[in-house]
Amino acid sequence: MIIIVSGLPGSGKSYFASRFAKLIHADYINSGRVRKNIFPACSYSEKQKASVYDEMLELTRRSVRQKKNLVLDATFYKNELRKKFADAAEGDIVFIEVAAGEAVIKERLKQKRADSDADFEVYKLIKQQWEPLGGHRLILISSNENIRDMLRKALDYLKLRNDKRAYC
Repeated sequence: MIIIVSGLPGSGKSYFASRFAKLIHADYINSGRVRKNIFPACSYSEKQKASVYDEMLELTRRSVRQKKNLVLDATFYKNELRKKFADAAEGDIVFIEVAAGEAVIKERLKQKRADSDADFEVYKLIKQQWEPLGGHRLILISSNENIRDMLRKALDYLKLRNDKRAYC
């Protein structure tokens, strides 16, 4: 199963996704880590973003071939990107969108983070480019105190998705 955790910079997606991957014993790929492995200096240019997503797509295909569960953590801000990953997952994909209020995001982006150099200007740029997710997905609202609730909701969502009785 491939689980895509998407959201704008500062939404809390990485904080959630890394913990969720551990909880469900899945491999975890973070776009910021991939970016730092490929590029010594981060510019968030379209070329850099494309290279990062291409590398993540190859890692996704490898996980699918090996039948491994994988949590992907990136903005996934364009429908075209989401479709590429959905195609690679061969139908075994779950979308989780993490969102937060702009005031919370602004405060979070003032803090130094290990896997991201995104600041509020990057947030505003990606927000302008954001294409809303359609179809089935779980939307989680992140605050600074609700990670346990988010993890529980995501687990419940996976259980419901995997419960064959839910489709009768």
